[in-house]
Amino acid sequence: VRHMMVTDVRGHFKNVHGTLEFDPEFPALSRVEAVIDARGLWSGERARDTHLKGPDFLDIERFPEITFRGSQVRLLGANEAVVLGDLTLRGVTRPIELHVHYLGQWQTPWWEDGVDKGPKTRAGFLATTRINRYEFGVNWNSALDRGGVIVGADVTVTIDAEAILQ
Repeated sequence: VRHMMVTDVRGHFKNVHGTLEFDPEFPALSRVEAVIDARGLWSGERARDTHLKGPDFLDIERFPEITFRGSQVRLLGANEAVVLGDLTLRGVTRPIELHVHYLGQWQTPWWEDGVDKGPKTRAGFLATTRINRYEFGVNWNSALDRGGVIVGADVTVTIDAEAILQ
């Protein structure tokens, strides 16, 4: 099978919540849990979003959440690490590696009802991984007239995360 890529399609999940146990002095002891509301997928194209949310892809009626739980951390440098954990998508759980870059921490305002109740400490992270969608039961595809297929096997995941000290 010849694969051809015309362009990447990007989707966004905005309703993501979780907890992070992180101490910059001891980052190898970190733990993370995240829950993504799969119903909130947005790719900028309504018909595509409907298809992606349907049984061919995320099947949000049966599997409304995507989860990640990680507790094994391998340090690669002062601000770089790999977090090993379990990703659950469409009811299938597989181990994945998140490549994490620690962006640092800052004191920032915290507004509630028009009043600054800060400062609050925030820490920033950028994480990436690549998964094979077939491993999670996402098998839909369609052939192109000139050869190749519409949807590739690999999905690149980029996570922009901000944690607020509690």
